[in-house]
Amino acid sequence: MRAETSPAAVAALLYGATLWGVVWYPLRLLESAGLSGLWITFASYGAALLAGLPLARGWRARRADAAGLLALTLAAGWCNLAFVLAMLEGTVVRVLLLFYLAPAWAALLGWLLLGERPGLRGAAVVAVALAGAAVMLWEPAAGLPLPAGRADWLALSAGMAFAAANVCVRGLRGVPLGAKALVTWAGVAGLAGLGVAWLEPAVPAAPAMAWAGAALLGAVGLTTMTLAVQYGVERMPVHRSAVILLFELVAGAVSAAWLAAEAIAAREWAGGVLIVAAALAAARGEGGAGAAAERAAS
Repeated sequence: MRAETSPAAVAALLYGATLWGVVWYPLRLLESAGLSGLWITFASYGAALLAGLPLARGWRARRADAAGLLALTLAAGWCNLAFVLAMLEGTVVRVLLLFYLAPAWAALLGWLLLGERPGLRGAAVVAVALAGAAVMLWEPAAGLPLPAGRADWLALSAGMAFAAANVCVRGLRGVPLGAKALVTWAGVAGLAGLGVAWLEPAVPAAPAMAWAGAALLGAVGLTTMTLAVQYGVERMPVHRSAVILLFELVAGAVSAAWLAAEAIAAREWAGGVLIVAAALAAARGEGGAGAAAERAAS
């Protein structure tokens, strides 16, 4: 039985959420050292994949899970790749808030693909989250809530892909979480590899320290972030772990203001409040379980 309260689990979740909130900073340092977003993602997630191979020791994939694993590879792969690219191009808090529309997309996809009826709570989550997005993205000139640029599109698509990955995970109940983490990392490294082969085939002339930093970020940072969140969500109620994981937004806002002097506009504050409220409501309902637990495998 899960412990109702565990200081170690809380500490692990805060560690993971904090690193997810500040990961933009090492990403931008690596970019300034001469590595593009695609190459950073390829190197770091490739290193995470290699470092995490023992997680799936003894696991054997079943043929019945092949389609679900492929879908998870693509969805989780794009989720993380788009998240990294959005963090490099956009403002940190805006990207995080748009990503946190994932519970709304998960409710919609669960209804459309799994036949899960969202009920009144689920419908309210979707409505409040989308209202928050509309407030953030409203363009007075166009009279429509439109993404302001590529970073917005990447953040929105990352949240959608994260929701799709959660739907895939619910259909792969027999696959251990460590194996799902490896599938995720393989998907990110694979998609980033295709990206560099197609768009940036020339290896960047970055210093060795930059390459080492990218590998260290993956082998140490990404793997410990994943394992810390896995540890936390397995040892406390879902509604509590999901709320603690929202500390990612706090870490992102504080670090962006301190290290990059990024300001948050009033409209982003207003939309963000609605999006966070929807995420909290989702965490307290049955739909919060997948989103909280599978943030561990992202």
